[in-house]
Amino acid sequence: MTTSSSERGVSLGMPELPAPAYPDDVRARLEADAREVIARYPDSRSALLPLLHLVQSEEGHVTRTGMRFCADMLGLTTAEVTAVATFYTMYRRRPSGDYQVGVCTNTLCAVMGGDAIFETLQEHLGVGNGETTDDGKVTLEHIECNAACDYAPVVMVNWEFFDNQTPASAKRLVDDLRAGRSVQPTRGARLCTFKETARILAGFPDERPGAVEEGGSAGPASLVGLRLARGEAAPARVVHPRGGPHEEPQDRAHEPSPAEHLSSHDAPLDTSASDPSHPAGPTAEEGE
Repeated sequence: MTTSSSERGVSLGMPELPAPAYPDDVRARLEADAREVIARYPDSRSALLPLLHLVQSEEGHVTRTGMRFCADMLGLTTAEVTAVATFYTMYRRRPSGDYQVGVCTNTLCAVMGGDAIFETLQEHLGVGNGETTDDGKVTLEHIECNAACDYAPVVMVNWEFFDNQTPASAKRLVDDLRAGRSVQPTRGARLCTFKETARILAGFPDERPGAVEEGGSAGPASLVGLRLARGEAAPARVVHPRGGPHEEPQDRAHEPSPAEHLSSHDAPLDTSASDPSHPAGPTAEEGE
């Protein structure tokens, strides 16, 4: 038994027609914004990324019409624009919700509960990866590492951090989003919709009163290394291992001697910089 090309999902008909243009009023408004963006760059094609955010802020995803607009404004081919728009996951290629809920499922977040959170939200919302709830509010997806491992497991909504999540807290979060209740990220300003976020990423100011002042920064756990480097943190305090020759009560601590360190990972190692008697030499040839 043979299968027709239509049954296999292969189209052998006419090629796809060119993307329709924006309505005149939308085009005029977007052109004014696009010229403002393009003027920031000495080479106009460097404005492609923010322009893709701009057209995404119009329709909630990057449409063929949006890519045609970017190509026209920058003197590029639609193929060049499509190559960029399909490379970066921050550009949506199909309609999605007002809130992009991303659950990190990379290694650390996964073992700390990210996988459980993602499975719970799929069941709770009744959607799969990359799918949107019937009310158009939430699109759920698993995401790659967002450099917040010290707060794992992490959920992001429209690129804002929600740290140290659990399945229960993640369910409350999406319920609040769907109910229209105000939601405050762990670090950063209160949430806005995905379209509003896209316009901010295009380089336009966040005009919500007080939003700029609410802007977040790295959390305390992320800055420990910087504080140590600046000498701002208190000296490390350690307790001798139980049963050792200098056993002390568990609630007592002391200032470490120069030979002590917080853990084996912090022990000073001899390198070519610290041990002149064993300088680094040329890399040995294979087999030596």
